[in-house]
Amino acid sequence: MTSISVVDKPPVRRIAIFGGTHGNELSGVFLVKHWQENGAEIQRRGMDVTPFLTNPRAVKKCTRYIDCDLNRVFDPDSLRRTVVEDIPYEVRRAQEINHIFGPKGSDDAYDLIFDLHNTTSNMGGTLILENSRDDFTIQMFHYIKNALAPECCPVLLIEHPSLKYATTRSVAKHPVGVEVGPQPQGVVRADALDTMRKIVKHGLDFVQLFNEGKEFPPCTIEVFKIMEKVDYPRNKNDEVIAIIHPKLQDQDWQPLNNGDPLFLTLDGEVIAYKGDCTVYPTFINEAAYYEKKQAFVKTVKVKLTAARIRSSASDQNTS
Repeated sequence: MTSISVVDKPPVRRIAIFGGTHGNELSGVFLVKHWQENGAEIQRRGMDVTPFLTNPRAVKKCTRYIDCDLNRVFDPDSLRRTVVEDIPYEVRRAQEINHIFGPKGSDDAYDLIFDLHNTTSNMGGTLILENSRDDFTIQMFHYIKNALAPECCPVLLIEHPSLKYATTRSVAKHPVGVEVGPQPQGVVRADALDTMRKIVKHGLDFVQLFNEGKEFPPCTIEVFKIMEKVDYPRNKNDEVIAIIHPKLQDQDWQPLNNGDPLFLTLDGEVIAYKGDCTVYPTFINEAAYYEKKQAFVKTVKVKLTAARIRSSASDQNTS
């Protein structure tokens, strides 16, 4: 009876691991460069795994980007924009990446992309989910979370009706964001790199098991669904006039309730959270988001359930 409810999914053969989407987030840069030289660690039977440096000019300068944020320009308009001399470097690069690993939304696109990022926020090893109906990726995240336990591995769901990210990894059928912090920009921490490395390993292990015919029963995971971006308080000149309150700093994924302190002005005034429900802030005081006018994002906890899945063309009987 259980076999009737099984959802057959295509095998996942072509996988890319992106590092350097932001050139100063160095865990992914170091890992991808290492795997380009010695890729035995990431290879699995029946899978083509490609480590790829996405923004080499920004990596060379150890800066987030050259002209614009590469992780925000995989929208249809940017991907079909006419290439002229003054086109932003990252838009041109997005088109190149889409040509190699896409086209986005097509049957020819890569099956899976791990996009490796660091954050200055205290988010730990976070997985980023783009589609709440992606049974395969939810099953993978369930597997990774169990493999890492008791170490915490939060899942951030960025699916939102008005907040559109157009991420680099969205070229793939199954996009996976890996966000590890805290780590300063332009710095490599061994603990952050190790966490990222483990997440990728367990993700690849899951894919191999799936391709070999392992059936994964229905599962449920808790995710933090993004609700709203919150800016810093500003004056009439659009200048920041209050900073993250010490009691909020480093409290990513922790409950925030009505009346809890959010910001602190330089005159000592506490600005409290006003809300009628508990939220869970993350990306708190992220350095790269000052330019985006974002102090943190508000999330709520929801549960996602994935169907029982198996590969429709497994490798279990191949040599």
